[in-house]
Amino acid sequence: MTFPIDISVKPDVSAHFDEATNTITYIVKDPSSNHCAIIDSVMDIDYAAGRITYEAADKLIAEIKDRGLTLDWIIETHVHADHLSAAPYLQRELGGKIGVGEKIMVVQETFGKVFNEGTEFQRDGSQFDALFKDGDTYMIGNMQAFAMYTPGHTPACNVHVIGDAAFAGDTLFMPDGGSARCDFPGGSAGELYDSIQKVLSLPDETRLFMCHDYGPNGRAIQWETTVAEQKQNNIHVGGGKTRDEFIKFRTERDAQLSMPRLIIPSLQVNMRAGDIPKDRDGNPMLKVPVNAI
Repeated sequence: MTFPIDISVKPDVSAHFDEATNTITYIVKDPSSNHCAIIDSVMDIDYAAGRITYEAADKLIAEIKDRGLTLDWIIETHVHADHLSAAPYLQRELGGKIGVGEKIMVVQETFGKVFNEGTEFQRDGSQFDALFKDGDTYMIGNMQAFAMYTPGHTPACNVHVIGDAAFAGDTLFMPDGGSARCDFPGGSAGELYDSIQKVLSLPDETRLFMCHDYGPNGRAIQWETTVAEQKQNNIHVGGGKTRDEFIKFRTERDAQLSMPRLIIPSLQVNMRAGDIPKDRDGNPMLKVPVNAI
């Protein structure tokens, strides 16, 4: 498989770990200019109090301003079920385009029904500035990036490959963390296995950056690995594990998992590109569907 990449380009990657959601957000800078992208941002929520704040996003804004960078893109690797995106807030403060995979429309249609959204909720992805198809390229300054379609965890997952770096979303975790669940609507363990093989066909030296890490067995939080390391050591797919083995393991494991703590607010916000839904009076308001997820 050939990819439109130049692994001699080594973007500068700054990682920001959000302890509340175990999410890693990245500022990815073109080494030949002052242009950058943000990948998988976090908006803070106190769910019990219904309070939204922007401490995590403000740290990104401060770094970008302090470094004199220009933000070209705010990338979502998928519609996250475990944290809320700060994309609109970042865009208001810094500019840039918000991009997601084109299959966002599948997610919007599915969860538009779950949350009983009315006709005013557009299910065509128009909340985003760009909808990436498999293999689509885009520029961060002088640096070319491309979107790799990687369904399985959700129907709208993409891995974004930028020079010698690939941002895996939830397609892969660190080698001792394995892979993400596949039991959300539209998920598929077989598709995830195929998507992981696609990612592992990148050059062995490609740096892989994770969206989440949970420190298995008490180790320190980590987020960077390589294709070669994943091929050899990933506990779910490494060392030649077969598709059938993976599907059996993943299906049995997913049946034991609880829903993510923030899935209810996350889906409503993230399928809107980070905007908070509003009630008929225009006030920010979240719904809690009962026995629907």
